[in-house]
Amino acid sequence: MSRRCELTGTGPVSGNNVSHANNKTKRRFLPNLCQVTLASETLDRSFKFRVAARALRSVDHCGGLDNFLLKAKNEDLSPAALKVKRDIKKAQTEAA
Repeated sequence: MSRRCELTGTGPVSGNNVSHANNKTKRRFLPNLCQVTLASETLDRSFKFRVAARALRSVDHCGGLDNFLLKAKNEDLSPAALKVKRDIKKAQTEAA
């Protein structure tokens, strides 16, 4: 399982450990991933995603999963999130 957020595409980044003697060794900064269940109001369903904690704040800020996915770029989303996005768009066009 990859260490990548399914909604924002956030992945590991590299940097340095710096000791007191200013020695530098390579290290990886991993995203804070959480297994969460997010509800879609349009589809009346809930979906499980592996999401960074920072992305959860973004979802709340956008007003829920539906609004977040509709605003998100397709390149950042995982295949599962893309499918949910397509289903939401389809349900909204049928309702209109």
